Amino acid sequence: MEASVLSTLEYNKIRDMLAERTGSIIGRELAESLVPVNDASQVKERLAETAEARVVMNNVPSVPLGGIRDVRATIKRAELGAILEPHELLAVASTLYAARRMKSFFTDLTVETPLLGSIAGQIIVLRNIETTVETTVTEQGLIRDDASSELSKLRREIRQAQSRVKEKLDSILRSGEYQKYFQDTLVTMRGDRYVIPIKQEFRNNFPGIVHDQSASGATLFIEPIAIVNLNNDIKQLVAAEKTEIERILTVVTGQIAKVSETIANNLAILARMDFVFAKAKLSIDMRAIEPVINQQGYVNLIQARHPLIPSEHVVPIDVHLGRHFTTLLITGPNTGGKTVTLKTVGLFALMTQAGLFVPAAPDSEMPIIGNIFADIGDEQSIEQSLSTFSGHMTNLVAILKKIDANDLVLIDEIGAGTDPSEGAALAMSILEYIHSIGAKTIATTHYSELKTFAYTRHGIENASVEFDIQTLRPTYRLLIGIPGSSNAFAISRRLGLTDGIIARAKELINKEHTDFETILHALEEQKKSFTARVDEVKRLEQELNNTKQKISIKEQSLAEKRTAVLAKAQEEAAAVIRQAKRNAEEIIAELKAQFSEHSGRERQNAIENARRKLKSSSNEVHRFDQDEQGNLPELSAEILKPGMKVYVATLKQQGEILAVGGTDVTVQLGVLKFTVPISVCRLLSESGKPKEITTTRHVNMTKVETAARQIDIRGMTIEEAETILDKYIDDAILSGLNEVLIIHGKGTGALRKGVKAYLETHPYIKGIRIAELNEGGTGATVARLA
Repeated sequence: MEASVLSTLEYNKIRDMLAERTGSIIGRELAESLVPVNDASQVKERLAETAEARVVMNNVPSVPLGGIRDVRATIKRAELGAILEPHELLAVASTLYAARRMKSFFTDLTVETPLLGSIAGQIIVLRNIETTVETTVTEQGLIRDDASSELSKLRREIRQAQSRVKEKLDSILRSGEYQKYFQDTLVTMRGDRYVIPIKQEFRNNFPGIVHDQSASGATLFIEPIAIVNLNNDIKQLVAAEKTEIERILTVVTGQIAKVSETIANNLAILARMDFVFAKAKLSIDMRAIEPVINQQGYVNLIQARHPLIPSEHVVPIDVHLGRHFTTLLITGPNTGGKTVTLKTVGLFALMTQAGLFVPAAPDSEMPIIGNIFADIGDEQSIEQSLSTFSGHMTNLVAILKKIDANDLVLIDEIGAGTDPSEGAALAMSILEYIHSIGAKTIATTHYSELKTFAYTRHGIENASVEFDIQTLRPTYRLLIGIPGSSNAFAISRRLGLTDGIIARAKELINKEHTDFETILHALEEQKKSFTARVDEVKRLEQELNNTKQKISIKEQSLAEKRTAVLAKAQEEAAAVIRQAKRNAEEIIAELKAQFSEHSGRERQNAIENARRKLKSSSNEVHRFDQDEQGNLPELSAEILKPGMKVYVATLKQQGEILAVGGTDVTVQLGVLKFTVPISVCRLLSESGKPKEITTTRHVNMTKVETAARQIDIRGMTIEEAETILDKYIDDAILSGLNEVLIIHGKGTGALRKGVKAYLETHPYIKGIRIAELNEGGTGATVARLA
């Protein structure tokens, strides 16, 4: 893209906004140098990076981007053999720490980030360099005492020597012999020597070396002769300390120089991460979305907002170009909305191809554009003695020499600045030429002739920016398909021009032009009406979709409730069957006791009679299942009335009829209401329940063989245990036992809980407790029988 186009479309301002959201110098440099590209794979990769960073920022509290320092010059100096200063070592360590944190961040990240994760994975952690710097330099940029054993020894000796000097000086200052010689009773430094301020007149009375004097000459700063040797010792130790520090820094610098290339690569990765997350921050601040890249070469922007217009003032626009037409001609009064449309489309193209999200509604689409050419603004140049027309035409001539089929051309006020007839003719000719090449074009104009031109050319479409006659202000809404009207007479009347002058102007204007403007106005009104209807249809569609969604959720809820009801019914049926089995076992036990002393044939006859009774009981239990198979007569709408009890075969439930309609009935099943076909219903008795069969048995209860006081059910499932316990409890009752011990073991506790739940609901169990320790403790349960 040409630099002039980037400036004209204000792309540089977007780039500045991006740079402000970076956190490092190197990341800022990448943002400031960002330019659009026209390679589709590059554009998609840039957008994918931004999308991944946006997902990460939406899912984690913060991204570790702190601590990145620009150490490019530092590692270059290390490569050349220079000795790095402590603060430079700290900058290198900080950058390496930032790199290590970034790699760890993406390793632990749960969000899928194939692109950014792959980039972060290329970071090479240099923990040894970090550790070396940490053990060498303090956070304040000073060499640590323990950076080496030699340095530690030297600094200890320096402190000891300084302590001896201070003790000697303190004794001199406290000496009564020298008190009158002192200007001030204090110790100060001149150079790296300890000195005492002495009055000038006592110079010869105080032995020592003069190092300085005050500005007035009244005070001399003398190093006492008694500490000269001590100061010399300190100076030698300080020199040795400096040499040792240089040696340490040289060693550390050498280690950094060996891995300088790795550090440079890590730094480049950190810069890219900083830059990519700055793009994500910008997209969040702009409330922008990732544009869909289409291969067909058309623009389809939905609710596009120019990013440089404040959000409280910007008016979203819908723009489409390249599918049914490649040239869009925007006409109408000079209200400012036309130029904003040009810049919005051009800027969105640049942002998309730079890998930035655009502030528009989801599903907005952009193509990959080869080049963008723009002729926008007043091109009058006093220095070059060019008129407005000449300036525009110079730009257009240069553009026409370069354009290709895959380009986008933006022209503001095409043909302006000269005779209207000639300007309009030139504009039509230029637009025809660009259209023939196949480039996409958006142009604005005031010329009425171009409105007719767009209507009569295939692939060229009229558009206008809506204008409110009542308020004399543009609404900035783009109306594609309707050319703009100048509204000069209406505006003049609103501004106070007399009706007489306006009427005379209408007489003077060309009749064909008047008729055309009238038609345009009518078309514009129809367009508004049609748009309002489309908006209403969209609203109704949305309401319909919402209603469908609610119905779907309600149906799902009803299905879940129905499943729950059926499950409960099945549980109740299972309980009835279990009770029937217990009754059967009880009858058999009674028979055994009654006929234990009779002959085999008599005993067999009694057992057969009992079996017949059990079969009758079983038939009663399963009566509703037989009804479900069609044993009850089918019904018709004529004989059904609200309040009747029916059995719904498909739901396996009894219910009450609420309403009858045609071939369906509404039935109340518990807390739920269902509408079902009459064909699946069966009429019940008034009570809605099967008749209960009650039999009175007079059996001589004689004890069977004595049952054991305990039973071991360890290793069984809960279902198996219930079956065994049914029989065992019956036998225990018939044996006259008051308590039984059920051994279930400890294990996971599941069998113990199942046995407890079973015993609590058993009709012949009066109470339960955990067994005593000598009986098995928590591994057994004692049940008291009724």
